[in-house]
Amino acid sequence: MSTTHAIGRRKTSVARVYVKPGKGAITINQRELTNYFSTGTLQYKVRQPLSMTDNLTNYDVTVNVEGGGITGQAEAIRLGLSRALCEINPEFRATLKPEGLMTRDPRMVERKKFGQKKARKRFQFSKR
Repeated sequence: MSTTHAIGRRKTSVARVYVKPGKGAITINQRELTNYFSTGTLQYKVRQPLSMTDNLTNYDVTVNVEGGGITGQAEAIRLGLSRALCEINPEFRATLKPEGLMTRDPRMVERKKFGQKKARKRFQFSKR
């Protein structure tokens, strides 16, 4: 079986995920998962699709991720990994979809408007 490729996005992060049969190694930008994401929560988010489908030791995952912050990158990787697993085996979709792992989170930063301090905050109003 060859390498499966999928893309995951979150805010301004874009993750290109490559999944191939292996022993369970996860490499992100040529670094080990525990080296790239220091907190356990972010490591859990990345591993979540694999653990839910009982494939933690069946596939090697290589990721190129760019843009955004570390949380956005972790969630982009999670979406890309979920999409790749569903491409490998469509039956995984029934497991991942109810947990919300197949849904692209559309929330983005709202743009700043002219005549205002930020997106919603106005300049201080002075009556006199």
